[in-house]
Amino acid sequence: MGGRNLKFFMSALLQLHGVSKSYGALKAVDTVDLAVESGEALAVIGPNGAGKTTLFNLITGDVSPSAGRVVFDESDMTAMAPHARSRLGIGRSYQIPHPFANMSVFENLLVGAIFGGRATERESYRRCSEVLKLTGLYERANVPARTLTLLQRKRLELARALALRPKLLLLDEIAGGLTEYECAELVKTIKDIHARGTTIVWIEHIVHALLSVASRLVVMNFGQILAQGVPHEVIADSRVREVYMGIPVS
Repeated sequence: MGGRNLKFFMSALLQLHGVSKSYGALKAVDTVDLAVESGEALAVIGPNGAGKTTLFNLITGDVSPSAGRVVFDESDMTAMAPHARSRLGIGRSYQIPHPFANMSVFENLLVGAIFGGRATERESYRRCSEVLKLTGLYERANVPARTLTLLQRKRLELARALALRPKLLLLDEIAGGLTEYECAELVKTIKDIHARGTTIVWIEHIVHALLSVASRLVVMNFGQILAQGVPHEVIADSRVREVYMGIPVS
């Protein structure tokens, strides 16, 4: 790692130092070094089983690393519980939305804002109203979450993460299952969130959606980083084309 890269790594908002996660003989994540700069939009792709979601789980604390360190905003949070990490400023969406079905959309956000974001009740109400407008859910604020369409549930998943007022937003295949039009609408919202200064790391199989937001692309395979860099250059890499796109390299 050169001096310039080392300086970037040590000043980054999120730092993964040699992070690994093993399940017996299986290495789901294998000695990953990764830095995410404040304000960056980073995309992560890779075939199924590459270790992408496990990587997110290591960042959020849903699983503990077998080796390595996770540093966020200069705090070593390797041993921290998930709720403590959210209070540091990490918000996350999940592949399959699991809202509090019988609570209203607004109440779903309020839970996160008060208990995850450590805000006062007054601050939480104001924050939740802002997030509802930003995510296009303001008109649905008082309806039960169980009545939402798939796109609206995806928006709610995004909104619940934003209610924490995160410095870092982790998006795990949030566009999965949407139509082309719905995906485009969601991308507009994510672009707006990023433009407001939120750092984003986004896992997605819909590559064109990723590339419309991200300035850097990371490709994972067998738990390791195969390639990373400027998105169009990474996509053109012969190793990436073979592993991710199934295009044989002669």
